[in-house]
Amino acid sequence: MKRKTQISSDQPLAGVRVLVGRARHQAGALSGELRKLGATVLEIPLIEIRKPRSFKPLDSALRNLDGYDWLILTSANGVEAMWERLAKLRLKKNFEHLSVAAIGPATKKAIEQHGIHVDVVPKEYVAESVVRSLRRRVKGKRVLLVRAKVARDVIPRELRKAGAHVDVVEAYETVVPQSSRTRLQSALKNPRQSPHVVTFTSSSTVRNFVALLGAHQKKLAGIRLASIGPVTSSTLRELSLHVDIAAKKFTIPGLVEAILRFMSKQKPSKT
Repeated sequence: MKRKTQISSDQPLAGVRVLVGRARHQAGALSGELRKLGATVLEIPLIEIRKPRSFKPLDSALRNLDGYDWLILTSANGVEAMWERLAKLRLKKNFEHLSVAAIGPATKKAIEQHGIHVDVVPKEYVAESVVRSLRRRVKGKRVLLVRAKVARDVIPRELRKAGAHVDVVEAYETVVPQSSRTRLQSALKNPRQSPHVVTFTSSSTVRNFVALLGAHQKKLAGIRLASIGPVTSSTLRELSLHVDIAAKKFTIPGLVEAILRFMSKQKPSKT
């Protein structure tokens, strides 16, 4: 990996090109933190957020919120999609009777911005930790899980085993942004544009990256792949990709910290 010989202490990622593949409207947080550290950021969305084919299941659940004891939200996208439907349906936002669980700090922040108290945030921001946090609290309770169309079934499966009545509704779906295909393949072909690090913030970004890459997977030689957490890392390995950088804290700041820690150990060389 080539880097500049002179690296400022306040710009430790100077000379490092990082590909950020978050959805276009969400890339700013990760890109901003990397730029503060001197990195050159290449934003190529690996994921696109779309409305579900039908809002009927979500609308029905929102009209019957009084019948639930717990609400679980697994992403900021789910939070915003739910609030949009509440506004569209002109429903009163009555959450006082509900216990609310968020999978991580970003989701918690999105919920709290709407004035709702969050009761549970697991120690680790993955589905398994959500289950551990709730298993003893949901027996006989009705649980509403709002999430993406394609998601792991760990939470509903395990909470049902614990005696909960779980309804799963789709608030949005993620798709492959076909417009990114040419940009991604062109960037990997050009040594002056090719990233030193590619970041992955979900399993969907990994799968979509592989789909967009097509037959150009050999172009990844020498490129470091950075994962936000264990589920994302598992998907990388499942698709025969390597995990060079893994966040210890499964958050955007944790991912940036992991990249910084890894790059600080690399010996600089001439560009």
